[in-house]
Amino acid sequence: MIDRAGLPAIGIAAVPAAVAALAGRGRLALGLTLAPAAVAAFFRDPDRRVDHVPADPDVVLSPADGKVMHVGDPQPGVAPEGDWLQVAIFLSVFDVHINRSPAAGVVQSVSYKPGKWLAAYTAESATENECSEITLAVPVGGAERPLVFRQIVGLLARRVVTRVVPGQRIAAGERIGLMKFGSRMDVFVPRDCTLEVMRGDRVVAGETVIARWPGV
Repeated sequence: MIDRAGLPAIGIAAVPAAVAALAGRGRLALGLTLAPAAVAAFFRDPDRRVDHVPADPDVVLSPADGKVMHVGDPQPGVAPEGDWLQVAIFLSVFDVHINRSPAAGVVQSVSYKPGKWLAAYTAESATENECSEITLAVPVGGAERPLVFRQIVGLLARRVVTRVVPGQRIAAGERIGLMKFGSRMDVFVPRDCTLEVMRGDRVVAGETVIARWPGV
């Protein structure tokens, strides 16, 4: 399946191939079809286990495909107000860029911040780049616990797409948006959570457990 946000980009990428075909340049047109094929691959939206089997409510799932580039105490000046642990995930242009909710809960707030387009693997990108921040209230052990995650654009990603709104109830692993081309995803969980990933780990959105709530 291809996400609907990719259709305009695929159409634009297909124009040179169409022009070449109309001009009778069949071999060139065939070669140019690689461009829309590559764009379509970027916007792919594969099914994940959570699409068919409800996620364990006691875990925090990865919201993105990619590679863990930071885990543990928050990077300086990055975390929202409070006492948090941070997991930062880098998405290359080859990763699936559909983002999913790391837990089930009610969206408390969604905030957008314009910014720069620094390379997403740099520490500065977490504070300087354009991003969308989502705060969830997650039911844990009879109480609500906060969880914050951010869609952060990178050097090639110039637009973040967020499809949830305050007051909306979402399921763990539910699709919440995407980032167009290479970027990063930051997740902040309360400090009493147990982290389940290490720097360098590959994670899969909606499937890889990145943390556990306390007492689990």
